Amino acid sequence: MAEESNGNTPKPPGGKRELSMEKRMLLAFGLMALVLFVTQYFMPKPAKPAPEKAPAAVASEAAPGKSAESAPTPASPAAPGKQASSTPSSAAAKATQPAAAVSGSKEELLTVDTSVYRIVFSNKGAVVRSWVLKNYKDVAGKPVELVSATAAPKAGWPFAYVFPREKPGAELNGVLFSASQPDPLTVEFAYSDGKVSAKKWFRFEAKGYRSDLRSEVTREGRGVDHQLSWRGGFGDRTVHKESDNQKSVHYDASRQKLVEEGKGYADKGPITVAGPFHFAGIEDTFFAGVVLPKAGSQIEFVTWSDTVKTTPAAEEEAHVGVSFGGGAVIDGDLFVGPKDTDILRSTDRKLETMIDWGWFWFIAKPLFLSLHWVDENITHNWGWAIILATVVINLLMLPLRFSQLKSSQKMAVLQPELQAIQAKYKGMSMKDPRKQKQNEEMMALYQKHGINPMGGCVPLLLQMPFFIAFFKVLSVAIELRGAQWLWVTDLSQPETLPIRLLPVGMLVSQVLMQKMTPAASPDPTQQRMMMIMMPVMLTVMFYGASSGLVLYWLTGNVVGIVQQFFFNKAAAKPAPAQPTARKK
Repeated sequence: MAEESNGNTPKPPGGKRELSMEKRMLLAFGLMALVLFVTQYFMPKPAKPAPEKAPAAVASEAAPGKSAESAPTPASPAAPGKQASSTPSSAAAKATQPAAAVSGSKEELLTVDTSVYRIVFSNKGAVVRSWVLKNYKDVAGKPVELVSATAAPKAGWPFAYVFPREKPGAELNGVLFSASQPDPLTVEFAYSDGKVSAKKWFRFEAKGYRSDLRSEVTREGRGVDHQLSWRGGFGDRTVHKESDNQKSVHYDASRQKLVEEGKGYADKGPITVAGPFHFAGIEDTFFAGVVLPKAGSQIEFVTWSDTVKTTPAAEEEAHVGVSFGGGAVIDGDLFVGPKDTDILRSTDRKLETMIDWGWFWFIAKPLFLSLHWVDENITHNWGWAIILATVVINLLMLPLRFSQLKSSQKMAVLQPELQAIQAKYKGMSMKDPRKQKQNEEMMALYQKHGINPMGGCVPLLLQMPFFIAFFKVLSVAIELRGAQWLWVTDLSQPETLPIRLLPVGMLVSQVLMQKMTPAASPDPTQQRMMMIMMPVMLTVMFYGASSGLVLYWLTGNVVGIVQQFFFNKAAAKPAPAQPTARKK
């Protein structure tokens, strides 16, 4: 059963925010670079007119399973997803006489089956018991079930009532509503005990993910403020660390800003915000369930943290939950479906903001569109599209790579003289003032031969935005979810083999490429680190990464090996510089 909210006063977020994967990656590469250096974003679409309702007033005797005639439910629209008439405001609910009792005689299940959904409703509380996305599979290969039947007994079923200020006097989440289904795409619920009246109405599209929602609650003809909830988690529960991927989300139209909060945000109690939100709801990495209020209206939006287990075998842990509404009438549109770019854009352009392209969005989004085009028009496979795009990116960066290779070759020529300088100051402590002389002599040697010792790092740094952008694309693009390539069953997840072949191949190719590249440092320790330690560190970091990301890096290594081979063949090999005789 859903809990009652304990107020609208915002509470400070609880718990520490974890570093994002982008920050972890930048930190890892920053530490690597440090080690090497030390050792050497339309307006919303027009709101659909709401169905006309007479004021919730006199109710007459209703047949079992039907709503009272004096408080008619919305007329069934001519076309799916469209409403035919307008709705009065919640203030128009004044009764001249008590409402007749309306309820169900037994618990019933109603099913809405479309080309994209299979939704099961229960008239007990007028809630959703199952919401299946037909076109998407979970890790077990079954259609994705967004509702957790394991968590619901404790956290409540989706679209259960929450009363933030006063209770209506009837436990609406436990009563039997009168339920009807005027057509296969519409579900209506009504309840009245003479004093308290409640109605819910859902209308779905035959082929889309957008639907219509209306809810109203009155007591003795006076509207009762309420919210509808989706708590105890959301989305695909079969993925690794599924609770970490779930967030509450709302788009603040006044600030033109998307706000997302994880499960730790409300660990000390529900947190309420209110405003002119363009949409608000709950999401995970690949799916979202949000309400889009009527244009210009304000809603209350509450983030919850529920300690539940979402599968029978799982341990109890915190899961994010939400509730929305705040008035006596909740009237808006619903989007429950995949965070697919095309689907989100066709539903409402603001919904696209839920796809997090990261810091380098200006690279990531065009990169995704390019991959999408290559997949649809050339390769018809995301794995080969990644390989082809990686080859193109490396060819475009060929001038930078040649610059890096030339710098490495020049450094290799100076090895004898650099080694002589190091031998001269061997054994001195780093605190010895004479040790500074070593750096001065080495810098003078670099200047004499026109070499920038950090020149080889610049091309690598310029490639970092592309790498991070590729990481974000492969992490958030639902199109790659379940995409297969050769033995890889899902490019958005690590390989399922006991020994993951892509990371092993990346390790081998990285060592081979380092071996083919001229040593840029005279320090044997640094050479060994570049030859072994760097590839090992990268392999450990990438072993649990998505297969698509490892495939990108491995392809880049293979292209780099080919480029290095031809460069080594074509490059002139000047005689190594001889160390000058130095007086003792």
